[in-house]
Amino acid sequence: MDLYSGHINRLIDELSGLPGIGSKSAQRLAFHLVNLPEGKVKRLVKAITDAKENVRYCRECFTLTDSEVCPVCANTKRDHGTIMVVENTRDLAAYEKTGKYEGIYHVLHGAISPMLGIGPGDIKLKELIARLQNDITEVIIATNSSLEGETTAMYIGKLIKPTGIKVSRIASGVPVGGDLEYIDEVTLLRALEGRVEM
Repeated sequence: MDLYSGHINRLIDELSGLPGIGSKSAQRLAFHLVNLPEGKVKRLVKAITDAKENVRYCRECFTLTDSEVCPVCANTKRDHGTIMVVENTRDLAAYEKTGKYEGIYHVLHGAISPMLGIGPGDIKLKELIARLQNDITEVIIATNSSLEGETTAMYIGKLIKPTGIKVSRIASGVPVGGDLEYIDEVTLLRALEGRVEM
């Protein structure tokens, strides 16, 4: 038996289909939205519709943007000779929040995963290789430390090394506040290999 009317149930069902939203969160959001003033609901609907209609891939780095070229690629003060390769736009945003990286990016929109049937042709690899025809001095591979991320990093490294362009991989290891006794061996090894002089 349905507890709520058809419209509320439909709204809950739609919201629970969003990533990271379970049935309880969807229910909470649905009631919040129903109780919002009509003007706020219309602005929310318009923002969603406008984003869906206007957001596209940057023609250079393939991040999401509402213009032909994203603000990072359009910034002439950035180092356009260094490309950081990330799996998705959220990873790009995480690096931008540090305020320390001065280069540009390339968003793959995924990672190689033979188990899931995702091969090199399913992500933005050929677009990355095409960008290397410009004056690129270094490619920093910043894929995740997962099996898929490591596979993708190794594949990209093998593709780029013959070009003579410097290829580096981000260091990964012990998180701040992490107790060594609880950290797996691979993470500890990566932390040791990625050490820097003090």
